[in-house]
Amino acid sequence: MSPGVGGEKECQGYAARDKSGHLAPFEFKRRAPGPKDVSLRISCCGVCHSDLHQIRGEWGGEIYPMVPGHEIVGIVEEVGSIVTRFKPGDRVGVGCMVDSCRKCDACKNKVEQYCLKGAVFTYNSKAHDGKNTYGGYSNYMVITEDFALHVPENLPLDAAAPLLCAGITVYSPMKYYQMESGGKNFGVVGLGGLGHIAAKIAKAMGMHVTVISTSPSKEQEAKKVLGADNFIFSKDEKQMEAAKATLDFIIDTVSVLHPVDPYLDLLRTNGKLILVGLSPGQMQFIPIPVVLGRKTIGGSLIGGVEETQEMLDFCGKHNIVSEIEKIPIDYINTAMERLEKGHVQNRFVIDCENSFNP
Repeated sequence: MSPGVGGEKECQGYAARDKSGHLAPFEFKRRAPGPKDVSLRISCCGVCHSDLHQIRGEWGGEIYPMVPGHEIVGIVEEVGSIVTRFKPGDRVGVGCMVDSCRKCDACKNKVEQYCLKGAVFTYNSKAHDGKNTYGGYSNYMVITEDFALHVPENLPLDAAAPLLCAGITVYSPMKYYQMESGGKNFGVVGLGGLGHIAAKIAKAMGMHVTVISTSPSKEQEAKKVLGADNFIFSKDEKQMEAAKATLDFIIDTVSVLHPVDPYLDLLRTNGKLILVGLSPGQMQFIPIPVVLGRKTIGGSLIGGVEETQEMLDFCGKHNIVSEIEKIPIDYINTAMERLEKGHVQNRFVIDCENSFNP
């Protein structure tokens, strides 16, 4: 197939057909690459907790059949006639978005994730041509070069895949809230797919890192593997009491409904608690400690294209990747069950290259 020429391509993937969330083989078509497009053979795709929520229709707006996956890495197969940033053989990443309106204030300010007309997400979304988008639990993809990303050469593709969502999800609020200013005391709630990358990035930024977890067994990983300076078992009242008013920032990565009041107590005056885990349901908090301590509860959603590339380059410079368990695609339903129960060491990554027929 020559650049920018040819018809649609037959693809293999795994899709959910209904709110049961069960994933099964699915054949579909990708659009023909255009002059501004990059096509890639998918090598690996990370499994995000948001995939689980969406295949089960827990956030609403579900479009079935749904091929999940927005932590995608692969190798460029061909480029369109006016593509300038990529060539065949390049290592390429695709994150949570594949397009936006390009015209609104958010897009002009390079925060396309907040596109006022709605970003086009990698899956469970509608492209500008009205067709459904399908994600990375598949073997092949086409994307405009404006939303494609370079993966640093020194990072292994499989372990780098989760950076395309988990990495930018924690990196973006660190930058926006200027957490990287030296000497700040940083806390992360939850040591899963997002939390362990947050700990690594925060350490690389020079922060004093405290991991806060409901699992005391994760203390060794936090300190020995991730280099955290402190660990708090959040169900231990004495540990929580001793840590009161010690942290400047906390990123809360937990994606199930949970109370946030205990974590507000850990913040110093002017401290900030930033939510990045999307739990279904309504969260509540007691406002008194927020008001008396001039504390902030905020949120953050991934990052724009430019910032995501900045994050990848930062991780390349500091050799930061995810701790992963690599799986074949036919293991995905078991992986989802384990993910729901928290029985996974940080991040599942699907071996797409060897899971689908060439």
